[in-house]
Amino acid sequence: MKKFGFLLFLVVMMIAFPKMADASSYSAKIYLDGQQINVSSGAKVENINGTVMVPIRIVSENLGFQVDWSKAAKTVIVQDGSQTVTMTIGSQYADINGQRVQMTKAPILRGGTTIVPIRFVSEQMGLQVRWDNGTKSVHLTSGYTGSIPDGDAGAHTATVDGITFSDNKLMVAVTGNAKPSISKLSNPDRIVIDMVNTEFSDSFGTMNDYDEVNKIGQMTVSGYSDVKSVRYSLFNSSPLTVRIVLDLNQPANYTVSGLENGSGILTVALTAATDPSPGTGGKKVVVIDAGHGDHDPGAIGVTKKREKDFNLAMALKVEKLLANEPNIDVVLTRSTDKFLELKDRAKLANDLKADVFISIHANSGPSAATGTETYYYDQSDKALAAALHKEIVKAMGLKDRGVRYGNFHVIRETKMPGALLEVGFMSNKTDESKLFDPATQDRVAAAIVRGIKNYLNVN
Repeated sequence: MKKFGFLLFLVVMMIAFPKMADASSYSAKIYLDGQQINVSSGAKVENINGTVMVPIRIVSENLGFQVDWSKAAKTVIVQDGSQTVTMTIGSQYADINGQRVQMTKAPILRGGTTIVPIRFVSEQMGLQVRWDNGTKSVHLTSGYTGSIPDGDAGAHTATVDGITFSDNKLMVAVTGNAKPSISKLSNPDRIVIDMVNTEFSDSFGTMNDYDEVNKIGQMTVSGYSDVKSVRYSLFNSSPLTVRIVLDLNQPANYTVSGLENGSGILTVALTAATDPSPGTGGKKVVVIDAGHGDHDPGAIGVTKKREKDFNLAMALKVEKLLANEPNIDVVLTRSTDKFLELKDRAKLANDLKADVFISIHANSGPSAATGTETYYYDQSDKALAAALHKEIVKAMGLKDRGVRYGNFHVIRETKMPGALLEVGFMSNKTDESKLFDPATQDRVAAAIVRGIKNYLNVN
């Protein structure tokens, strides 16, 4: 992701916090998607010469990332999927997957607790962060890739007067010309409604569970299978923006009505997701994973082509062919140039209870290295890898480098037979030319489909 994923989310998320006294300490509240994170007792947020520092234990206790501490080296290592960040006490330089990056302030050991500067990677993660100096609280939003439209400087501010949920419908009473922007998000499933140039009315708190100081509230929903809660907050102050989030128990579609003339009742009616689940009717489920993506280009070729582009092109061609197979449902981990953590790729396949998982890659090495190789992790994966490899080698016409064992996250953590394909070498001029030749890609895509069908014994 353009974002460091959610990997270091709190490890480093500083925004332009106002300067305060040197080494001042306070118990700042931290909100993620409108919900307060319960920071363990004794975990304090500090401000050191204008740089906000947060205890590293928040990362492990509240986000569940793996955090390791080396007493001898005085280093803290944070890991999640393919991302590894190493920070050293007293050093302003951190190591991110082998790259040396400077931080605003060195980590500090304070009474046995490691505290780290916040800004470090938040800009790369795409988190939206708002600091409320009056309440000393940090408001974070993760996973939301939509954008809030610019407010109209001359527009009158609309108000949200009330929020209710009944009959599987969210109803928002609005006075003024509110302009709702609605998005459906997953992991976790939720529907996000943003209304620009809008704030809560003075009477809103008398009818709703609402913290007027922090401008945040929540409604518990019971008796509905789709929704577990409704959250709302004054998400942004410039422009004033009210955000309402429906936390879903499962994916759901929706229809929107109301506010055609400005004031009125905005109604978001939930409907069941209509697309049949993959595997319905006894179909085999195949997950195709295009390796890398977005800020992670993978290997760079002799002519500066990027592995991520080859991987995606191949995945889309395989998807197109498999879509014509009546006994197979195909799902892509990514269909655009976006980044997914390795754990999320494996989780998608596991959640779908897929029959096979195939990760597409291109290799890199010395300029003389050439050929096609296919990796498996478990012996139960080997038959799939062999079926694919046999077909791909014929289609590429390069050196047969064999079927090999590989301890790769995506085929190690998936619960179904999986294979990781290294179709050719980006670092070899001849291989790279073949990898990006459309006719060769078509042959390889057809070869992958043949290998899948042979393995699954599907006509």
